[in-house]
Amino acid sequence: MLYAVGVAPRATVTAPAPVTPVPATGNPAAVLPDFSSMVQKYGPAVVNISVVTKTPAAYSPDGDDSDDNPLGPNSPFAPFFRGLPFQAPQPGPVRGEGSGFIIRPDGLILTNAHVVDGASEVTVRLTDRREYTAKVVGIDKKSDVAVIKIPAKDLPAVKLGDSRDLRVGEWVLAIGAPFGFENSATAGIVSAKGRTLPGSGYVPFIQTDVPINPGNSGGPLFNMRGEVVGINSQIFSRTGGYQGVSFSIPIDVAMHVAQQLETSGHVSRGKLGVVIQPVTQGLADSFGLPQPEGALVSSVEKGGPAQRAGIEPGDVILKLNGQPLKEGATELPVQVASLSPGTTVTLEVWRNHSTRDVSVKLGAMEDKTTALNTNQSEHDKLGLAVRPLNSDEKREANTNHGLLVEQVRGRAAEAGLQPGDVVLAANGAPVSSVDDLRSAVEKSKGHIALLVQRGDARIFVPIRVG
Repeated sequence: MLYAVGVAPRATVTAPAPVTPVPATGNPAAVLPDFSSMVQKYGPAVVNISVVTKTPAAYSPDGDDSDDNPLGPNSPFAPFFRGLPFQAPQPGPVRGEGSGFIIRPDGLILTNAHVVDGASEVTVRLTDRREYTAKVVGIDKKSDVAVIKIPAKDLPAVKLGDSRDLRVGEWVLAIGAPFGFENSATAGIVSAKGRTLPGSGYVPFIQTDVPINPGNSGGPLFNMRGEVVGINSQIFSRTGGYQGVSFSIPIDVAMHVAQQLETSGHVSRGKLGVVIQPVTQGLADSFGLPQPEGALVSSVEKGGPAQRAGIEPGDVILKLNGQPLKEGATELPVQVASLSPGTTVTLEVWRNHSTRDVSVKLGAMEDKTTALNTNQSEHDKLGLAVRPLNSDEKREANTNHGLLVEQVRGRAAEAGLQPGDVVLAANGAPVSSVDDLRSAVEKSKGHIALLVQRGDARIFVPIRVG
């Protein structure tokens, strides 16, 4: 089974440091790497991340105001919450730890999405014991990448490498905080590249045998030149603990995501609109392919980009923009998702015992969540991730506007909002876009009143913003 290993229970760029070979004991002909200089030079850029998560408690229909009123029994709004299925915050916070690494001296940090997702407080601790409250810049669950920032300058930063240059069998080093033991170093080799894991079809993971444990997630994976080539993310285990198989997000993928999160707060991915499967020898024989290669199209989304371009079930996609799909069905989703919506690509398709070129204008993967940062000191925003309602959702909510709540943390969670709620208005003004809500937050002083619909119930919920 796969395990995310990011949150453990509490228990200036210079030239790369040289790695000195050390003769192995008992065999003068063999050499093993010495990682000590790398740890000394780049360890200070690896940080420990502590998180506090406040999970709302379930509504109890026993008539007790303390259970169904998220603002407390003495609040003047208590009568409005009585009998409604709004949740109250859980009395005790949940704490955890993970890792991250500084990619810019101004305090920009990369980590895993599962380390900070849902956190109401994020604290970053450096190796010199300084601590900072971090702002969550953005989270992308599909790639498990998150960007956070601390208010500091002239910090030590890692040097970024190119994960595409990694070779299977190459030595790599991980630094992180397994089980809360800060700045721990573990080493191993690259076991494989381009691994696709269940539920993570848009990341070509690096597989290693580097020991990774809870708390290591979000930490860097270094090559022998002292360059970060990945973010340690998951392990495969039958016990829940490390068993020799670890997975890291390639730094090229992570930085592509991070740049979009920092710029726009969400990630845009290209969409082809097909369901594909690997081509086995039997399928290759059936379709008259000389060898098993490419990605077999098993179904095509109705009205999607591929259907509009003429792609049909039974087609085998061999090349994307002239480049062979060496990994077949595992490589195509990664390559397409890395392209921007609206990009026109050329697919070489095998159909009826011959090849043909098909041009497809990519659509957009439906993932338009935009984070309103909960820890942004300038405006102290709500802690909501929202997106506009689609036509079906508008019809279900019986409204022609509104924003669907997808993630909740911070002050919004404390006020009782939940994923699935629909925000209809802010301070009496209807909201149809993220910008509408953001503008209302910026203009608010003290509190903002959101008109929220949950099921058939509508109620105004005040949230402190300043």
